[in-house]
Amino acid sequence: MTAVADLTGQVALVTGASTGIGRHLVEGLAARGATVAGLARGAERLTAAMAEVADGTGARTLAVAADVTDRASVAAAVSQVGDDLGHIDLLVNNAGLIDAAEVPLWEADPDQWWDVVTSHIRGGFLLCRTVVPWMVLRNRGRVVNIASGMSVRARPEYSAYSVAKTGLMRMTEALAGALEGSDVRAFDVAPGVVETEMTRAMPMWEGFTDWTPPEQVVELIAAIAAGELDAWSGRFLRAGKDDPDTMRRRTPEGDARQLRLRPYGEDDPVA
Repeated sequence: MTAVADLTGQVALVTGASTGIGRHLVEGLAARGATVAGLARGAERLTAAMAEVADGTGARTLAVAADVTDRASVAAAVSQVGDDLGHIDLLVNNAGLIDAAEVPLWEADPDQWWDVVTSHIRGGFLLCRTVVPWMVLRNRGRVVNIASGMSVRARPEYSAYSVAKTGLMRMTEALAGALEGSDVRAFDVAPGVVETEMTRAMPMWEGFTDWTPPEQVVELIAAIAAGELDAWSGRFLRAGKDDPDTMRRRTPEGDARQLRLRPYGEDDPVA
């Protein structure tokens, strides 16, 4: 039986917190004892969601309306979280857009395509750039970037989302490498296919029924927050497939679960 991670005393910051996976994470982390700050652009819906979590779990929550792609907005939001709740122990970069239509790259609206990439890459970068220095100063912290199956296998009809999620995965590896030797770690977590407003709106999932239970996403990220999966820093984990108990017992070697070229043969000069 999987042990439930106790996050009492930890402060978690989750972006894209008002709906979907972010909303599930806020509730699940709060239920495990964490104090949770949620970020999203829409203040009204975010405030209502965070209040519901506080009422349902008894945990302390904080709603901070912010645009993760705006440098000043991110700086102000992180400052508010620090002032109101204290040092951030867990950062989850979950906010991000999806391609507006299932079309090939050359038919996509250029501005919307770039907005998708920016939401994930610039958003993740700005949050990491603002939060991680404080984690390094305290020598304690965990960063989770929400990845996707499209991080490692591009979907032609979701080119912007594929580019964004792959870029975020590279960012995680670079961050983890820079943090080696410290007790600050970074991870990629793909949530699987959780039934949300976003996934229900995607034609590719029409008629799909094998949804990933959101509790499994929470369980995996809670285990990371508790320091139980540190061996997987800089690597890709998949909720619903990677059982925390199994992953605790495994130690990855070499470039396992990282983005790499596959050589065409033993004589491949770039292998």
